[in-house]
This record gives sequence, C-alpha cells and structure tokens, in this order.
Amino acid sequence: MAQELAQFIAWLERHPRSYTLLSLAALGLLAWLANWLTRHILLRGLRRLVSFTTLARDPDLSPLKVIDRLAHIVPALVLNLGIKLVPDLPDPLVTVVENVCGAFIVLTLALALAAALNLGNALYQRRPDAHQRPIKGYIQVAKIIVYGVAAILVIASLIDRSPLILLSGLGAMAAVLMLIFQDTLLSLVASVQLSSNDMVRVGDWIEMPSQNADGDVIDIALHTVKVQNFDKTITTIPTKKLISDSFRNWRGMQESGGRRIKRSLYLDQQSIRFLTDAERHRLDRFALLDGYLPAKEAELEAWNASLPGGERDVVNRRRVTNIGTFRAYVERYLRRHPGIHQGMTLMVRQLAPTSDGLPLELYCFTNTTAWLAYEGIQSDIFDHLLAILPEFGLRVFQHPSGADMRAMLESASQATG
Repeated sequence: MAQELAQFIAWLERHPRSYTLLSLAALGLLAWLANWLTRHILLRGLRRLVSFTTLARDPDLSPLKVIDRLAHIVPALVLNLGIKLVPDLPDPLVTVVENVCGAFIVLTLALALAAALNLGNALYQRRPDAHQRPIKGYIQVAKIIVYGVAAILVIASLIDRSPLILLSGLGAMAAVLMLIFQDTLLSLVASVQLSSNDMVRVGDWIEMPSQNADGDVIDIALHTVKVQNFDKTITTIPTKKLISDSFRNWRGMQESGGRRIKRSLYLDQQSIRFLTDAERHRLDRFALLDGYLPAKEAELEAWNASLPGGERDVVNRRRVTNIGTFRAYVERYLRRHPGIHQGMTLMVRQLAPTSDGLPLELYCFTNTTAWLAYEGIQSDIFDHLLAILPEFGLRVFQHPSGADMRAMLESASQATG
C-alpha cells in the first residue's frame, strides 16, 4: 500500500497539471462535504431541538434562520483556507479566490446579523407593552448600518484594499450621502421623537385629515406609519409628517373610559312660550320632573312677591317656560340614563340663536368608548327627545320641503276657489 502511494505521488510530480486538478477536485469535494455535514447533521439536529421548544409554534421566532445563514460560511472558509494548499496555482488566482470567499463570508455574516435583528424584534413584540414602544424603526436603522459596513468590507475585500482607504474617501462624500439619506435621517429623528414622547403607538386611533387618514395604527416603521382606515383602506404616512404636521390621537378618549356626546337640537323659536296652569298640571305626570315644578314655582313666587306691583301686572312676573322645563327634563333624563358616564361633565345648555332655530346642546359622555355602542346610546337619546318634544309644546326647526310648499299652494288655491 505504501509502495502504491509512493508511485502515485511520483506520478503526480511528473504531471503537475493533473496534480493541480486533483487538488482542486479534492478541495471542492471537501467544501461540499463540509456543507453537507453542516446542513444534514448540524442543522437537522438543531431543528429537532427547536421543535421541542415553544419557539416552534411561531416560525418568526425560530433561530434557525440565523443559523441557516451562518451555515453558508463553512464551505467558504474551507475554500478560503484550502486554496493556498493547491500546488502550482497562479498567485492572482489564489488572491481572487480568497477575496471572493472573504467577501462572501462578510455578506453572509451581514445577512445573519440582519436575521438576528428581525428575530430580536419579533421577540420584543411578544411583550405586552411592545405596542407602546415599538423598536422596528431602530431595527431598520441598525440593519442599514450593518449593510453599509458590509458593503464597504465587501468592496474592500474584492479590490484587495484596506477598508480604511474607502472610509477616508467617504469624508468627501459626506454631503452627497446626507443628501441621499436625507429622508432616512429625518425619519430617524422623527421615530426617536415619536417613541420618546409616546405620541403614537400601534393600535392608536389617529385622525390626520391632511393625509386622508382616520383609523387605527397597524405598523410603525422607520420611514412610514401605516393606518388602517375605518373603510378598511390603508393610508401610509411618512413618519416625519407626524412631527411636522398636526394630527389627533384618540388614545386619551379610549383610556378615559368615556366618549363625548356634543350635539344640538334645533328648536323652532316660535314654539317657545310660557306654560299655562293646565300645562303645568299635565307635566306633573312626568316622573323625571318630580320635585322640579313645585320647587320652580316656589322660587318664582318668592321672586314675584318681592317685586312691587308684581302681583297686579303679569308682564312683571317670572313664569315657567316650556323650554326651561324641557331643559330640566333632558338633564334629569341624562342623569338617570344607564349609558351615560355620571363621573364626567354633563350639562344641557342653550347656544346663541341662529337662523336655523335655537340650539339646545347636550354635552355629556357615554360610559363606553366602543364605536357601535356609543352610536347606539347617542341615537337612543335623541330618538326619545325628538319624540317627547311635542309634550312640552316645542317643535324642531326644519326648512320648508317640497311637500310643505305643495300643501301651502293647495291651501291657497282652496281659499281663493
């Protein structure tokens, strides 16, 4: 056996080209074997190990993506170290192979580090407070830095020069780079301000008319913030716009536990009048007005008694009005409504008269912030108030419609006919 091996080596020495080709084939076979062992033994064992953990339930949390990237380094290292051992290869070819392998290793490490950053972000998002402090923007900045450094090292490895030479040339290109990455720098500053000041979180309802956005924030990245509008469309807002432009965040309303109702009933001012004795007695049957009318009449009688001549002339006397009684009824109705938050501001007030009637505004808060429940409570309240208005001798103001004009013309024609 030793004699045959010596004869084979002697034959290789007489045929240097065959020796070189066989050495290259052996090196390629060794690199393939290293790759096969890494993937079919090491990675398979790691997959089985991970399958017994909770990380196997979520593919985004699996570390196998990082390990799979690193596995590509093994055959590159074999080629990089073994190419020097191949005899009779030209030095330029050895240098090219080493440089390409080095560049490939740097690129693979950069991709593995980027995958590790994605894994870190996925693990962070599992925290219950992750939506309050999203780090996706910082992850993207870190990946940009990693890719930038990797690009410099890859170019330096391919041209067989020191990376410091390339870095020294970047000083002259700083202005150009700042111009190119202007949006990235502004977005980075905006992301830091949004996060540090807790201005926007994932899940917040924001309203930004300038960007046609009105819905829930579903993603906060370095350059953009995605908002899913209530019509299920997606609006993409540049992150820097949330700093330079104004927007409304409804988080405070959602956290307070109450949502405001601020709506007016426009009353026909010609229907406003004093109540007669018969009307006052008729309104006594309203349970919500128990105690109000007697207390109000006692107050007015005391006032009127203090006026000289107040008993003789009715114009000098204060009297109960239908709108005042209705306002008291509405306030008591809201005080007893199960859907109104009693710990927040509640009032019923008159606004300045307009050409469309006298606004009677309801200002209160529901005890829920859910949209459907809020609209249901608000509608139920105004359904009742609009229906109960005639009991107080009041009318809602409404512009004449076509039916009103036809009825007027028919009345006029019948009167003249």
